[in-house]
Amino acid sequence: MDVLLVLPILIPFSTAIACIVAWKHVNWQRGLTLTGMASLLITGAVLLYAISENGVQATQMGGWEAPFGITLVADLFSAIMILMTGLMGLMIAIYSLASMDRQREHFGYYPLFCIMLMGVCGAFLTGDIFNLYVWFEVLLISSFVLLALGGEGSQLASAIQYVTINLLSSAFFLLAAGMLYAVTGTLNMADLHEQIQEVNQTGMVHILALMFLMAFGIKAAIFPLFFWLPVSYHTPPAPVSAIFAALLTKVGVYALIRVFTLLFVQDMEGIHGLMLVIAALTMITGVLGAVAQYDFRSLLAFHIVSQIGYMLMGLALFTPLAVAGAIYFMMHNIIAKTNLFLISGVINKTQHTYDLKKLGGLYRTQPILGVLFLIPALSLAGLPPLSGFWGKLMLIRAGLEAEEYAVIVAALFVSLWTLYSMIKIWNEVFLKDAPEPVAIPTRQQSMAMLVPVITLAAITILLGLAANPVFHLAQDAANQLLEPSQYISAVMGTRS
Repeated sequence: MDVLLVLPILIPFSTAIACIVAWKHVNWQRGLTLTGMASLLITGAVLLYAISENGVQATQMGGWEAPFGITLVADLFSAIMILMTGLMGLMIAIYSLASMDRQREHFGYYPLFCIMLMGVCGAFLTGDIFNLYVWFEVLLISSFVLLALGGEGSQLASAIQYVTINLLSSAFFLLAAGMLYAVTGTLNMADLHEQIQEVNQTGMVHILALMFLMAFGIKAAIFPLFFWLPVSYHTPPAPVSAIFAALLTKVGVYALIRVFTLLFVQDMEGIHGLMLVIAALTMITGVLGAVAQYDFRSLLAFHIVSQIGYMLMGLALFTPLAVAGAIYFMMHNIIAKTNLFLISGVINKTQHTYDLKKLGGLYRTQPILGVLFLIPALSLAGLPPLSGFWGKLMLIRAGLEAEEYAVIVAALFVSLWTLYSMIKIWNEVFLKDAPEPVAIPTRQQSMAMLVPVITLAAITILLGLAANPVFHLAQDAANQLLEPSQYISAVMGTRS
């Protein structure tokens, strides 16, 4: 089990090193990345099965016992996120074979891609606050270079905004971690669960909770800290936009869920109320921003913000059903949102534009792509029986049980406008007459990029049709989060 906890970090790291060794051989880098991502996906599946069977697992690196050493720990929530990381890594690696330009491949796209996923996996598995900060910095640096890779003017401008605001987030994070250590004497999260309850300064604990909410909220792109995301995610190549949309904000949401179910759990009613207001505003501002857009990826980027609001709503309600709904919704959103970005890249590959006003008529030339677009689009809007419907149903039902009617109204309002914006894309891209002759992709181009799109569309349908077992998995993960005794026992009782 110790090796299984290390592998999700070791696999992308060793793959990145191998790609650097093969720097002059792009085809080798492609093969190595595909192999590494397939291995990461298999490892995630095995880890999830092992945690389901044996409970929370932890290991201490270097022979140091908790809380003094570096802890790696996996519960169901961590294992689910590792599995999703492996799936997205493999799908986007396959997609990159046909869509990534040779210049960026020669400039280190594949090793940077792997290093970023190493940072993501490290963030999901770390058991202490300081190493969470370290993994955040690993993925921040690699994602910044990926965002700027190619050196185009729009990329560089957005990359500067991206790194500036995320460095501000990191500064808040480091300051909060230092203050947390000053009042508790530890940064191990399992130990913090016990130590923070003994802090007599309730005001200080609330200040720390707000600081972590701000630090992770910037990374998750919640209201009003989301402004950096829509100006950044639409500028790089489609595979980079897709992996960013899939995982980077979700690491911020993961961190929020982790610290507010493990550390800040007592007398947090006021913080949860604030989160609920922020969740509603995040949903509304995101969807209104999306409705106003006519750039395909800018519209999708605003929807990333909007959908983060639903996840925060689940955490803010803080009931087993709500947290389970947030986890299920996160799985659905990672798959559906990534697929929409990939579809936008397929369209741009042949039509050479993301401008909705310059597109049209694709349903006549690419009807399969039109159907594939509808699956994640309608799922994002929450139409049954697709996965988005069940995720929103869980959250709305949790809101009804908690009698939080205002946020329910906001969630339903946003769902309607999400449907409107998806119909807008459908009409502009597929139904209306094309302003210019439509280019028809070659079979080789089309199939190479459609394989990940078809796979993710199939998973979206499967998540909806098999909602019951997936919900039970999310419910078990939520129970582990809200009753962290097993997590604490695994960490504090582990001896290397």
